[in-house]
Amino acid sequence: MESKQKRTALVTGGSSGIGRCTVAALSKAGYIVYEFSRRDVPVEGVKHMCVDVTDEASVQEAVGQILLERGSIEILVNCAGFGISGAVEFTELKQAKAQFDVNFFGTVNVSRAVLPSMRRQHRGHIVNISSVAAVAHIPFQAFYSASKAAVSSYSCALDNEVSPYGVRVTAVELGDIHTGFTQARQKIVLGDDEYGGRISHGVSQMEKDELSGMSPEIIGTYIARIAQKKNCAPICVAGVKYKILRFLCKILPCTLRGKIVGSIYAK
Repeated sequence: MESKQKRTALVTGGSSGIGRCTVAALSKAGYIVYEFSRRDVPVEGVKHMCVDVTDEASVQEAVGQILLERGSIEILVNCAGFGISGAVEFTELKQAKAQFDVNFFGTVNVSRAVLPSMRRQHRGHIVNISSVAAVAHIPFQAFYSASKAAVSSYSCALDNEVSPYGVRVTAVELGDIHTGFTQARQKIVLGDDEYGGRISHGVSQMEKDELSGMSPEIIGTYIARIAQKKNCAPICVAGVKYKILRFLCKILPCTLRGKIVGSIYAK
C-alpha cells in the first residue's frame, strides 16, 4: 500500500551518464522511477522499458502502461540525446535530421504523451535537458547547438501554455560533463583539410573540456532536485561558471560573442 502512495517519475535516456545518475537520485528521493532507453542496464529499484523516443507509437504505448500501473506521472525528465560534430558543409542532411529526431523531437514525443494526464491531475513537472551550447553556438557543433536551442525555446513556450493547469516545464542547460557522451559523439572529419585542421582542433578542444568537466553524479542530483520543485524558472543552468557564461552570451553583442567562442573552438 505504501508504494502506491509514492509519486512516479519517468526518465528517458536512463541507461547511462546523466540520465542514469538522475534515475538513481530520483529513486533515492523516494520516487517510483521508470526509465526509457534502448539498452537494459539495470539500476536497483528502477523499472526499465525498452523504448526508442523517436518512435511516437512506442512512446504512447509505454506511457499508457505506466499510467495503468501507477495512475499518474508527476515528473518527466527528458535526458535522451546524442551529439554530432563536424562542419555544416560536410554533414549529411540525414545525420542532421537524426540529431533533431532524438534531441528535439524525442523530447516532444515523450512530453506530448505525458501532458494530458498531467494537465488533468493539475500537477506535474517536465524537465528537458538542454545545453549552454543553445546560447554559446559552438562552431563545428552547429546541429547539436541548434537542437539544444530548440529544446530551450520549446520548453519556455510550453511552460507558458501549461502552467495555468499546474504543470511546469524547465530546460536545464548543462556545460561540460565527464560522461560517455564524449566517446559516443559521432565525429565527422570530412573537410578538415579544406578547413585547415580547424574541425579536428575544435572538436578536440571540446572533448578536452568535457573530460575535465563536472561529474554526472553531481548533475544527476541537481536535475533531480530541480525536478522536485513545484515552482521553477523555465531555464536553469547548472554550475556558477556556466550561469556566468549564459549571462554573458545573452548580453554581449553577437559579433563579440562569436569572436570569443570562435577563438576557443574555431581557430
